[in-house]
Amino acid sequence: MRLITSERELQSALEAAQREAGAAFGDSHVFLEKYIERPRHVEFQIFGDSHGNVVQLFERECSIQRRHQKIVEETPSPALTPELRARMGEAAVRAAQAVKYTNAGTAEFLVDSSGEFNFLKINT
Repeated sequence: MRLITSERELQSALEAAQREAGAAFGDSHVFLEKYIERPRHVEFQIFGDSHGNVVQLFERECSIQRRHQKIVEETPSPALTPELRARMGEAAVRAAQAVKYTNAGTAEFLVDSSGEFNFLKINT
C-alpha cells in the first residue's frame, strides 16, 4: 500500500506497487482507492424481505476500534447531522434494494471530516 498525496508521486508509486504485486502474487494488477483521513465508521441496521421491501433502523457509530475490531458502538452517531443521517439511511436502503437483500444486516460507510460518506459493504 502506498499513500499518494500529489500527482507527481503517482507514476513511481504505481510502478513500485506493480513490481511488488508481481513478485509477491505473480500478478502485477493493482487497484486505486480513495484515502480517507481520520474516517468515522458508521453502520445502518437494515432489514429486507422477499417482496423487495427494505427498511433501516438508524445508525451506530463504530469508530472506536482497537486492531480493527470495534470496542464501542454508540447510537445515535455524534458525527451525523439530521440531513446526513437521512442521506446515509436512504443510501443504505438503496444499496440493499439494488442487490435484493433479504435478511437483517448492516450497511457500512466511512464518513470523512467534510461529511461526505463512502459505501464500504453490507454485512449479513
